[in-house]
Amino acid sequence: MHALTPKMTAEDVNIFLGRAFPQLNNDSSDYLATDVFPGGCTVRLNAGDRHLRPGNTVSGPSLFTLADIGGYVCVLTHAGPDALSVTTNLNINFMRRAEAGPIDGHCRILKLGKSLMVFDIAMTAGDGGPVVAQATGTYSIPPRKP
Repeated sequence: MHALTPKMTAEDVNIFLGRAFPQLNNDSSDYLATDVFPGGCTVRLNAGDRHLRPGNTVSGPSLFTLADIGGYVCVLTHAGPDALSVTTNLNINFMRRAEAGPIDGHCRILKLGKSLMVFDIAMTAGDGGPVVAQATGTYSIPPRKP
């Protein structure tokens, strides 16, 4: 379990994301890490007008981004803050409609190796609401620099 000890806090990773990936939020706080713990993290989408499709429904691309950010936060906080970690696979299942408001992504690491991290994430509407989407994915971890 040693490898599943976080190397960064939620605050640390939010600062890192703001510097390394500023286009994620464009000076807003739509996507952010709210918690980092051994073997996982919680990320949040503060879904507003720009995330909605007709019918006040949060768009699939917005939920997909939340899933991807959950994996990115997990790999950054557990494998180390290397901005060059990249998604190699992401599969998502949409379960039910989500309306504007907070959507939390509860992410856990299924496997953390030297070159790949596999994760899953359940996205819930509001605080403890129903699961609106679920995803599994893989991140590639760059080789360690000597």
